[in-house]
Amino acid sequence: MVVKTKNYKLDKKAYIRLALRGVLKQQGWIALLAAVAISMLYFWIPSIWWFITALLGLGLYLLFWWIQFFGVTQLEQGRMLFEKFSYEITSQQILMKKNPREGMPIKWDQIRRATVGKDYFVLFLNKVQLIHLPFRIFNTENERKFVHSILRTKGLVK
Repeated sequence: MVVKTKNYKLDKKAYIRLALRGVLKQQGWIALLAAVAISMLYFWIPSIWWFITALLGLGLYLLFWWIQFFGVTQLEQGRMLFEKFSYEITSQQILMKKNPREGMPIKWDQIRRATVGKDYFVLFLNKVQLIHLPFRIFNTENERKFVHSILRTKGLVK
């Protein structure tokens, strides 16, 4: 079966939000590690400054990743992520089509992980590149279910 979607353009704000959420989910263990370290240091030398420093560090960490993803939206190399595409999805590949003659195939093994939200799929190629597929671009409910079954079969979602 071949799933052909409607044209879709990823919004830059949505990209920053999805990419930041993806990095935080992937690197969430850092917050746990910091909390344990601060707790240990607080019992060694009790001071409110441990908590202030931790909050400042967390803020700088979030700011770092936000700047990285905001920078992608401004660079010429990242412009391709924000163009209007239609997708042809099969069990072998995803074909990103700019127009009927221009397209780029992406094999399923190039996708590192995927997330299913309440109204979208997000396919992560790496930390910076992602494919956002909102459910509204699919023509029927069966096409959306087919894509979800492909993601389960490939082991990208549970």
